[in-house]
Amino acid sequence: MNQDWILQKKETRRTFSKSTWVPLRASIKDEKGDCKYTGHVSEYFGCGSVAFTPEHREIAEKTSWSDIGIGCTPQPYAYEDGYYSTIEQYQWNDKEPIGIHLVFEHPQPVVGGTLWILNPDLVVALRLIKEGNNWVRPEENFVIVAREILDDKGDQRLIEIKREFLLDYLAARNLSLKLSYYRQRVENVLTLENSEYTGMEDHQEERDGGRYELLVRNLNDVFGGSWAMFRTWRTDVDEEEDAPVMGSETNDNTDYEKAEGNRSGYVGLRVEGEFWRDEWIAHQGTSKRVRGDADTNLPQFIVETDSTRLASSELNNEDVGRWLWFRSSVVNELLGLRGFSLEWYTADTGSIHSTSGYRIHFGVNSEDFITVYAYDIARLSSWEQHLWAAHNVVPEGKVASELLDSQVRAQPAPTHAVEELLFEVMSMLENGFKQEFNVSLFSHDIDRIEALKKISRFESKDQTSLLRLAKEIVRVFSDRLNVKELRALSTHANKDKLGSNKLLQDILSQKVGDDTARKVFGPIVGAYDMRVGDAHPTSSKIGDALDLAGIDRENSFLRQGQQLISNVGQSIWWIGKMMFEKPKK
Repeated sequence: MNQDWILQKKETRRTFSKSTWVPLRASIKDEKGDCKYTGHVSEYFGCGSVAFTPEHREIAEKTSWSDIGIGCTPQPYAYEDGYYSTIEQYQWNDKEPIGIHLVFEHPQPVVGGTLWILNPDLVVALRLIKEGNNWVRPEENFVIVAREILDDKGDQRLIEIKREFLLDYLAARNLSLKLSYYRQRVENVLTLENSEYTGMEDHQEERDGGRYELLVRNLNDVFGGSWAMFRTWRTDVDEEEDAPVMGSETNDNTDYEKAEGNRSGYVGLRVEGEFWRDEWIAHQGTSKRVRGDADTNLPQFIVETDSTRLASSELNNEDVGRWLWFRSSVVNELLGLRGFSLEWYTADTGSIHSTSGYRIHFGVNSEDFITVYAYDIARLSSWEQHLWAAHNVVPEGKVASELLDSQVRAQPAPTHAVEELLFEVMSMLENGFKQEFNVSLFSHDIDRIEALKKISRFESKDQTSLLRLAKEIVRVFSDRLNVKELRALSTHANKDKLGSNKLLQDILSQKVGDDTARKVFGPIVGAYDMRVGDAHPTSSKIGDALDLAGIDRENSFLRQGQQLISNVGQSIWWIGKMMFEKPKK
């Protein structure tokens, strides 16, 4: 270590009122070596906090480390006269609550230890949930709002909160948070002259709004010195009695012994730097999350073909009568966030389910842009609006026709998205196998909501991603086929060597013949070959695979992805129809 380390000048210049994270309670110690001998190095940070209302600010100014520091134990107390002090209350004098604790102490005498509990009012007000050592806010992409740090024994050593969210909560309750913290650094050295601390002497100074003190002491003065021991005991108890009773204590029925001595021999010096500071964290008067105050940092959106923009606040009206255009890439970005999902309504409309609780109804227009009613975007949380704004474009290709069918003509289109149909026909084919052969067509189930995130036309942005989409389609269909059961149903001479698609094709050919079965399976086989192309993108067979899958390469990649999903879905539908449909009389 060195003099800068013991003087803590870098640390004392930093304040929590400007930090991203603010400690609410802390007792962190990092040390090595025996504290009584040279070579020992230790560092400690302790912090306590209490929130105060404006009317108690004058008294709160008097509080410091000894009042609200780590030695302050937030616990409830019941007075004999019936007055009850809740665990949240900080009392200056008995029955004089002037502040609010944001972290509680919960002693556990039976099982051992003490728990620190983040104030439930704060947790519920900010709508947080606990995940591991973090409190997260699902409505804002599960951002970590508060967190706890544990030591190697699992004991809590720190609870801190992001300042942005703390200020929101403090504003809602009209509170200011006062921190009182203490930093200590210690190193034991043999002599000052042969250490980094040459020439340093005891001193105190006011610095950076706090108080710093340097102490240089002999280890013998710290840990050595005289000691005394005194022991006294009773002599009048008859251990043979069944129910002995002790009388009053006198000189005749007691005895004692005493000892004293001196402990010394500690060689070296203890160099110790200490810093105390009290600090206020004042709110800024705005509470967007808890109180619902208006957000003044919302984005603007393009609303006209000449790039005219309007502020989000001007669009936040159900009767705004405007739509917005976005690149289709916004869908994948949203679906990449935890808690978001995609639902289809018609062939070209659907909704993005947001963690904020809203469903953003969208349509895909003729130019592959996403169109959304402006109010549906303007009512979202600020962070979501900024994400959408990054994909906002000048209007092109008109509002999606099927979106207007629903939102203007009040007559939703009687169409279905190919993504939904793919999963429906797979389910129909599975049910047919169960009824006809009493076997499971697939070896395992899939999470449909998660699968719809990857099997989507929006995944197809270029040839590489189109091939990846084919891989996902193969994964949910061909790779799930129950090879064992299909092999039992197959009559092919080499059925033990056939893969899943070939086995299913052979079973179909038993009813419709080889040529028809081969034609029906074309798109499925094409998708399978495209998957191979994803692993070997330079393969000359990619073009053949695209042709076999029925892909029109003149279309945009988004429409090629839609076509791929549709063609595979139609193949699966034809398999079920040909295998299980009863002939008409």
